[in-house]
Amino acid sequence: MATAAVSAAAVSVGEARLSWVSQARCRGENPDDLFVRGAAQRKAATICRHCPVQLQCGADALDNRVEFGVWGGMTERQRRALLRQHPEVTSWAAFFEAQQRRQRAAV
Repeated sequence: MATAAVSAAAVSVGEARLSWVSQARCRGENPDDLFVRGAAQRKAATICRHCPVQLQCGADALDNRVEFGVWGGMTERQRRALLRQHPEVTSWAAFFEAQQRRQRAAV
């Protein structure tokens, strides 16, 4: 029974990921453009600037400790810095959602 629950949870996570990935602005871009080094990463991150799923993408990369490429508008260095600054975070999606709620409440 526990195995079925784990499998159902994995399917749910996979479906949720497919949902936001299909809306990503970069889906029509050459993937090699997002896996660059140095100053080219800043240019690559501009693709993400107006992406409707930027936060989901960044959270996914942080949650899964993706080491390479630009994800959610963040370079490898920026993601490493966030992970070091907030070692207590267990869900980056929840962290970003809480930040958004705080920002909306402050306005």
